[in-house]
Amino acid sequence: MAEPARVPDSITLPELTVRGVLIGALITVVFTASNVFLGLKVGLTFSSAIPAAVISMSVLRLFRTSNILENNMVQTQASAAGTLSSIIFILPALVMMGHWHGFPFWETLGICAAGGMLGVMFTIPLRHIMVVQSSLPYPEGVAAAEILRVGSGTGEGAALGDDGGQTSPGSSPSGRVVDAHSAATDGAAPGASQTKPAATGMADILSGAGIAAVVSFASSGLRVLGDAVSVWPTIGAAVFRLPMGFSMALLGAGYLIGIVAGLAMLTGLVIAWGISVPVLTALGDRPADLSVMDYATGLWSSQVRFIGAGVIGVGAIWTLATLFMPMMRGIKTSFSAFSATRRSEQSAALRTEQDLSGRWIAIVTLVLVVILVVTFASFLRAEPVTAGSVGLLVTHAVAFAFIFGFLVAAACGYMAGLVGSSTSPISGVGIVAIVLVSLLMLGLERSTGLLGSQEGVQMAIALAIFTTSAVVAVASIANDNLQDLKTGWLVGATPWRQQVALLIGCVVGAAVISPILELLYNAYGFADALPHAGMDPDQALSAPQATLMLAIARGIFTHQLNWAMILIGMAVGVGLIVVDGILKRTCRVARMPVLAVGIGIYLPPTVSAPLVVGALLAWLIERALRRRAEQAGQPYDRYAALPNRRGTLLASGLIVGESLVGVLMAAIIGASGSEAPLALAGTDFAPIANWLGLAVFAGVAVLFYRRIVSAGRVS
Repeated sequence: MAEPARVPDSITLPELTVRGVLIGALITVVFTASNVFLGLKVGLTFSSAIPAAVISMSVLRLFRTSNILENNMVQTQASAAGTLSSIIFILPALVMMGHWHGFPFWETLGICAAGGMLGVMFTIPLRHIMVVQSSLPYPEGVAAAEILRVGSGTGEGAALGDDGGQTSPGSSPSGRVVDAHSAATDGAAPGASQTKPAATGMADILSGAGIAAVVSFASSGLRVLGDAVSVWPTIGAAVFRLPMGFSMALLGAGYLIGIVAGLAMLTGLVIAWGISVPVLTALGDRPADLSVMDYATGLWSSQVRFIGAGVIGVGAIWTLATLFMPMMRGIKTSFSAFSATRRSEQSAALRTEQDLSGRWIAIVTLVLVVILVVTFASFLRAEPVTAGSVGLLVTHAVAFAFIFGFLVAAACGYMAGLVGSSTSPISGVGIVAIVLVSLLMLGLERSTGLLGSQEGVQMAIALAIFTTSAVVAVASIANDNLQDLKTGWLVGATPWRQQVALLIGCVVGAAVISPILELLYNAYGFADALPHAGMDPDQALSAPQATLMLAIARGIFTHQLNWAMILIGMAVGVGLIVVDGILKRTCRVARMPVLAVGIGIYLPPTVSAPLVVGALLAWLIERALRRRAEQAGQPYDRYAALPNRRGTLLASGLIVGESLVGVLMAAIIGASGSEAPLALAGTDFAPIANWLGLAVFAGVAVLFYRRIVSAGRVS
């Protein structure tokens, strides 16, 4: 018998089960590995909540006693861990600067787990006011609840392959899916088959993962397919670049971020390689021993990327400025929730109103603060400073992470409810945090004498990065937590059990992050940080946000920022804000979100280009579906009536497949000690491999289009 659409308080079902925790942990490993690889490669992560819900339903339906609440707990745990992988936006900077030569397990575990779990603790008091009583839409949370209902045969929505889910026009380049609406309009009635929706969704994920895995293995493993090609036209001394990468994961990520962010990244690509590099090469004097390609790439790396940094900085400040009032409302809600009197006995007795008690929140929070203190003390234990200075630095760092993390958690929680997790600017939060904590370290100079030597400066930079890592962990989980609690509220979950699942997800995800980072670093290296001699820098993972954070911190402490290019970038950013304000009122598609433009300038062009192609693919699919619905005389709803969620799952599969092959190849490379242990083709085959890679990339894009459009045919 199917459960009701919302399990009532009078019914108690198994929720936080051992098998659910184990399934959630396995899904966590998969999606954390995928997100870490994707984030290091391109600076984007994707939402694991919807794919995790589909996988959970596909596995748990094998058990007769499974239910919608158990499925909800699995996706809650997995989504928390996948979200925690945002820590890679900052933590690799410690390796890039040479402070770490790997990723120490216990310190990485401590900063990730304590930061993420504090994000859970900070948002628990917000649940009743911001989830139950509030009119905030929580788009991803509502969408995940609808998937769980449909997959359990309890919802009145369409089968999983036939409802909405395309990224909203307002999504930011975080790579997370945004569903503005979730109610489907046709398809399965209540009590429909419990297997078809989950099976359909699982088939889409597996199809995308299988295709991406085969293509990625042929490229990175066998080396019979190329991974990128570029054409270098010149006009006089000016050098241009027409790039294209062939990554399946980036094609899927581009589909998820949507046309608005895609066009913005294309704008950034044009600013970098259609304007800035050509101007600099035309005005400069190329050394005789440098090729055109190396000369232009060097100017982009040393000059133009700082224009991107300036644009991103302005975008971060502007985004946080627009969040000021929501932040104030979130903070006010937090304090009112903390100081609120005990709810009535009737409310407290309701199963769906039972949060973790205030006592447990206080105990867990205190333990997490102690863990942070121990972690920071361990981080500084080998540094050449006195014990008193270490105590002072630890106190200030932990206090900053706790207080600023609490403020950010309130803001991110509010914004996640207002417009979705994707628009919460984790990168922007990181930039503001790294600036503030760097200034804090400068302010402690008189008490610690920290900056009197080169070693002291390096330590201050490292501590600023480590402190910012804690803030990013808090912000990312706070960003995700309330969405999950909204899903739980809609399906009738028990809040305190869901909060425990979130805490478990943070611990499991934190335990996975360090080994994966270590594996990827030793196999590929990061930008400007290759662990072994003779490694190919073109294969290094760019880790764009971590590179930017390190550049900002170094510039603050050493007063050596490339201010000329940064100021140009800031001016460009201000101009883009004005243009975006105009387009917001006049155009539905051609918007200019500043952060996306800045990332388009900052990312390697062979990374930006396939993202743009994926975004264009999403737009073409939507256009075809809209036209078909209009011809059939049916109302068009991009989110509900058409199979956009099927595209979301297929795109997620592309990301997972390529990312897991990347992690697998990292293990093989590490074990063999060779950069290409499985290669069937040598460097002489590279030109042919590049064009074969282009052909395969185009073929997959066409197959993707046909599969989604054919799924939306109107009978």
